[in-house]
Amino acid sequence: MQVEIITIFPEFFTGPLAHGILGRAIEAGLVQVNAHNLRNFTDDRHQTVDDRPFGGGEGMVLKAEPLFRAVESLGVAPKGSRDRAREQVILLSAQGKPFSQSWAQALTRLERITLLCGRYEGVDERVSDLLADEELSIGDYVLSGGELAAAVVIDALTRLLPGALGNADSARNESFAVAGDAEETAGGGILDCPHYTRPFEFRGVAAPAILNSGNHLQIRKWRRAQALAKTRRNRPDLLARARLSAEDREILRAMDGLDTPTS
Repeated sequence: MQVEIITIFPEFFTGPLAHGILGRAIEAGLVQVNAHNLRNFTDDRHQTVDDRPFGGGEGMVLKAEPLFRAVESLGVAPKGSRDRAREQVILLSAQGKPFSQSWAQALTRLERITLLCGRYEGVDERVSDLLADEELSIGDYVLSGGELAAAVVIDALTRLLPGALGNADSARNESFAVAGDAEETAGGGILDCPHYTRPFEFRGVAAPAILNSGNHLQIRKWRRAQALAKTRRNRPDLLARARLSAEDREILRAMDGLDTPTS
C-alpha cells in the first residue's frame, strides 16, 4: 500500500512514522508513506497556501489551487475518472463522515490513498466537491489541523495489513472488529473484553478464576459476555447496530433480567 500525505508540516510525521507497529510495517515494506509539503505547489515567493474567506468572517481558508496541484503532481486521475477501488483522495476535516474500524478495513484494499490535511478555518469547498472522494473526521471535535487525524488513519489501517501484527488474530479479536467487514461505514463491532495478566492477585483484586480454568469454551463465552456488558455500559450506541448472534441476544436478555428491580 502507498499513502501520500499533503500537508504544510511534513516534518510532523517524522515521529509517528518511526515507532511501533507502523514503523516496523514501513521498514518491512508493507506500506510506503510519503509526506509532501503543500507550500512547494504555490507560485508566489511567500508560498501562500491560505486566503481570507469570501463573505468575511474569522480565520483563513486553505486555497484549492495548491491542493489540486499537489494531488495532480502524484499522477492521481481526475475525480470523475478515478478508479475508487484502487485509489482514493481523502480530505481530513471536522465536517467529514466519522472514521471507523470498518472504514479502516476497507482502506486496506486500496493500492494508494492520498490524505489531504486541512488547516486554518477550513478548506475551500471545491476541494471536497471536485478533488476528494471522501471527507473524513476522526471525531466530534476540532483539531488545529489534519496531521494528527492523518496519523490516526494511517496507524489504524496499517495494523490491519497482513503481516503488520505478530499475531493476525489480534486485529480480529479487538474492539470494533467485525469478521468480513465489507462496507467502509458499516457498523457491527462491539468493544473488546477485559484482559488480565500476572500477578493473579493485585492489591486485593484477583483476576477472574475462569481465565485459569483451561476450559477454552467457557473462557470464550465469558469473554463474549464481558465484551457485551462493557459495550452496553460504555458504548450502548454500538449495540444498536452491532451484528449480534442469537447467543449474544440471549446474554443481553439475561443481563436485562439481572438489572430489573424486584418488588
